Amino acid sequence: MTYLDLSAIGMRYGDNVILDGIDLSVAQGEMHVLLGPSGCGKTTLLRSIAGLVQPDKGAIHLAGLAIEKLHPKDRGIGMVFQHYALFPNMTVRQNLAFGLEQRRLARTVISDKIDAVLDIVSLQDKADSRPRQLSGGQKQRVALARALVLEPSLLLLDEPLSALDAQIRKRLRDELKRIQRRTGLTSILVTHDQDEALSLGDRISVMNKGRIAQTASGPEIFYRPDDLFVAKFIGNANILSAAEFSRLIGRDFDQTAVIHPHMFKIGRASGGSSLFDVAVTVVETVVAGNIVRYVMQSNGIIFNVEAQTAMNRAHLAVGEEATVTIDPSDAHFL
Repeated sequence: MTYLDLSAIGMRYGDNVILDGIDLSVAQGEMHVLLGPSGCGKTTLLRSIAGLVQPDKGAIHLAGLAIEKLHPKDRGIGMVFQHYALFPNMTVRQNLAFGLEQRRLARTVISDKIDAVLDIVSLQDKADSRPRQLSGGQKQRVALARALVLEPSLLLLDEPLSALDAQIRKRLRDELKRIQRRTGLTSILVTHDQDEALSLGDRISVMNKGRIAQTASGPEIFYRPDDLFVAKFIGNANILSAAEFSRLIGRDFDQTAVIHPHMFKIGRASGGSSLFDVAVTVVETVVAGNIVRYVMQSNGIIFNVEAQTAMNRAHLAVGEEATVTIDPSDAHFL
């Protein structure tokens, strides 16, 4: 069931087209991710939904209600930004209470709501701490709790994890997914980080130059991109022209091939007429934890191959000759 519906959203700044006829539907309870490079329009689209900027044209419906003309405070939308914007002189509990107090709720009601949301974000023991006493990850969870405590109809997240270091970011990413699943709150996350998008999104909209290039599940976008932009932006797939792929396997193809590095298998085919053996020379070897990344060359074509490592398993050295196997059914053709 469609919960949020955007129709023909357009916006210009002078001669610059920022949003170019955006159509998007988000289901109730969905975590939807807007993914794309800087300047593609994803944050402007998010701010348009929140009412912080006004599109030049288009309609926005939330739970069947047209909201594009409503003031931000009347849209029932919660928003979490990259920067926490917490009141430094207030405790966590006081920060969460601020918005509820503006609604003139009873103190017991406010207290109960705060206790419930602190439980959701696992910060019960930090209720009386001030922001300077919290880690970056804890501050971001307080910012999330501040949005959740107002019980919004829709939660918007504008790169909320980008200011955190890698370990905290991964941990909080897992927390965010848990919280969204637990609350069932329809959410839209803006990010330029594809790992974050693929980990969190029920569906992902990849944006480019003010347009949505593709909307689909993470696996569909990763393995079946609609065009070359999506193929190049998501993952690190080998993108081989029809001529290159034909030379690689010795069979004519008339489309560009998108092949992820782990789809190549090192060694000869054990059988099957659909499999092709390719003689290669190793150009570069990089061991990265459980993955070894190879740059390989065959018949003048350079491509990437990935394989699993193990403590006592040898890997191919630079200059070594080998054979890799590819099944064209593992490629995606554009």
